[in-house]
Amino acid sequence: MPSNKRPNIVFMFSDQQRYDTMACYGADYLEIPNLNALADQSFVFQNAYVSQPVCTPARATIMSGLYPHTAGPIVNQINLPDDVKVISEMISDDYYKGYMGKWHLGNDIERQHGFNVWRSTEDSHGSGYSHTQLNNETSTYTEYLISKGHTPDKQGDPLKEEDGFNLLGTESGIRTPTFSSNAHFDMPEEDQMASYLAQEACQFIDENKDRPFILYVSTFEPHSPYHGPFMDQYDPEKIPVGPAFLKKPDTASLVNRVRADYFMQFMLDGVDQTTDDYAMNYAAYREDITTEIGWRTLRAHYLANITSVDRMVGKINQAIKDAGIEDNTIVVFTSEHGDMLGDHGMLEKRSMFEEASRVPLVIKVPWLSKKQNILEGSVSHIDLVPTLLDLIGEPIPGHLQGKSLKPVLEGEKDLSDNDVFVSWNGYDSAVPDRFLGAHEINRMLRLPWRTIITPDRWKLALCAGDQCELYDLNNDPYEMENLFNNPEQKDRIRDMASRIRVWQVDTKDTAPLPTT
Repeated sequence: MPSNKRPNIVFMFSDQQRYDTMACYGADYLEIPNLNALADQSFVFQNAYVSQPVCTPARATIMSGLYPHTAGPIVNQINLPDDVKVISEMISDDYYKGYMGKWHLGNDIERQHGFNVWRSTEDSHGSGYSHTQLNNETSTYTEYLISKGHTPDKQGDPLKEEDGFNLLGTESGIRTPTFSSNAHFDMPEEDQMASYLAQEACQFIDENKDRPFILYVSTFEPHSPYHGPFMDQYDPEKIPVGPAFLKKPDTASLVNRVRADYFMQFMLDGVDQTTDDYAMNYAAYREDITTEIGWRTLRAHYLANITSVDRMVGKINQAIKDAGIEDNTIVVFTSEHGDMLGDHGMLEKRSMFEEASRVPLVIKVPWLSKKQNILEGSVSHIDLVPTLLDLIGEPIPGHLQGKSLKPVLEGEKDLSDNDVFVSWNGYDSAVPDRFLGAHEINRMLRLPWRTIITPDRWKLALCAGDQCELYDLNNDPYEMENLFNNPEQKDRIRDMASRIRVWQVDTKDTAPLPTT
């Protein structure tokens, strides 16, 4: 560890960016020079997984070092409890602490959890605000956009008690005007969320370069809607796709099959996409999913959105260099979850398939190495908080459920015995998920899942009320053949299921499992 000053941490993460979107993961055709340059100087984790493939639970783990069922937010729209500490509250006050961007863990526009600087980018979660006066405030990103001459497209919607709003204390019962994500993606590059966050992050780095700091920067791109300033960057007909693209998962669980049936009906069954509110207004907004070229175009738009992420990363890394602190700064890049993008016939996340649950993860630690180091095996976001605390010499609290990967980075250990666990927690009776296109989908997604990826690259996904899944990721990396009902795999399934049960006991998880 450098001796002149305590190390800094700059942690950047995108939203819904799947693992195979960087050259180090095989995507050498993408024009993302800054992300690739970072990977060239970093430890690259070949197989990194989220704790749960949906926004809030995944973020709870990234920030707290706890699994969602321990941290509390087991589904979207559940606030992280005030007494659940995040990394900023575990690091000593020797550090100056900044958070910028999407929070999605409650009271998004309010500085909280020990951060000294807070730059908010979302002000559309009013029903989840714990104090209603926040409905009269806007995010710093909204304020920035208004200062640039943009007019909010969400004009003062009424706040309704039946939607969960407590109107006591609000000025007028009307929400402050703000911008939808659809409006953001029609703006020029300099006003995109990633550009705004890069500007704010660079200023933070310059102002605090002479003292130790941690900085988290979380942007919305490449999350849907898959539109932005680089729409024509890639030729849809030339982008590579794998064998699972637009192929229904016929041997998989019912939840995956009904999701594929829903998304593929517009191409295979002639269902009019324009009559479907969820497809038109959310999942495939402005996209045509009635033809293969339409699906490919959607995918090309998604990939182009990563350019915004790449340029943000480039500007922040340059600010670190310009500040003269590159050799003393840990840089992390990852994403909160992936996106199916037509693979297995699906869009969005909420799946144990690799495309949704596996993400890029690179960690640059200049005093350990300045070249690319590929780390085989599997890791989980659960290990991020203890690893970063360990790297900067802070004590690791005993309540954390992950472990430090510092010995792996230092070459003292490897990942040859590391099991990884991914969850789906179904639903919370007080916070139902939004309508996801078909009632069959919402019903099946109420069932919890528990998944393990073993060091020998087998994946077992268990659900007490659905067809379970087993995949050999070595010989079937695209998860085309579910082996769960193969009699030859019974003992393997029993062994893997027992590992899940041990993990459940260790983490006080009570989700039901099937008898195997």
